[in-house]
Amino acid sequence: MLEQICQLSREAGMAIMAVYHGEQPLGVEKKPDDSPVTAADLAAHYIIKQGLAALTPDIPLLSEEDPPAWEIRRNWRRYWLVDPLDGTKEFLQRNGEFTVNIALIEEGEAVMGVVYAPALDVLYLAERGKAWKEEAGCRQEINVIPAQLPVVVVSRSHVDDELREYLQQLGEHQTIPVGSSLKFCLVAEGKAQLYPRFGPTNIWDTAAGHAVAAAAGAQIHDWHGKPLCYTPRESFLNPGFRVSLF
Repeated sequence: MLEQICQLSREAGMAIMAVYHGEQPLGVEKKPDDSPVTAADLAAHYIIKQGLAALTPDIPLLSEEDPPAWEIRRNWRRYWLVDPLDGTKEFLQRNGEFTVNIALIEEGEAVMGVVYAPALDVLYLAERGKAWKEEAGCRQEINVIPAQLPVVVVSRSHVDDELREYLQQLGEHQTIPVGSSLKFCLVAEGKAQLYPRFGPTNIWDTAAGHAVAAAAGAQIHDWHGKPLCYTPRESFLNPGFRVSLF
């Protein structure tokens, strides 16, 4: 099934790129939380929704663009968790750092994940404790890699005082700003060793990247040391967290 999910992410990516290249109208609107949504977000959502319904009609879907009510999902033990276009701000800024995120959640854990960056044509995928990166037709297994001078990835769009203070206390390191769930993936493939997050994220922002990073050997915990969990709860917000090698 992982290969079919990869193909579905690529199909969603094609729809996103049609808008990105101006072949389809952009159609920017504001959500109630003032975050942007575009025609690309919605096109990718419908492709993934239809594809998953055909592939796994018995597994429900929670997508950023159509989240079910709490009463519907409160007892879900297995479900798809999707962000059709993660990094809409990066999409609008045209820097290429946006992704399609598809994760399978079982008993609160992200057990399968696909992260596809269509502008970069780079695919990350994970299942059963193994993670891979596919680029230019070549797929290679990836793992976390320690470094004497750690590389810290931070959000390109969300830098707050708490993060600045944390970085000041961290010691010698290199910092790289990156958009979307690619931050998880850079840790997974060994190009970074730490991704600290204090600002708000939603569960669809993190699940697929979480699956990739964890399968590659990373640890993903909140700031109290508890694993980041996707057991259904009324709020979609994650606590702050860190993705690290230890």
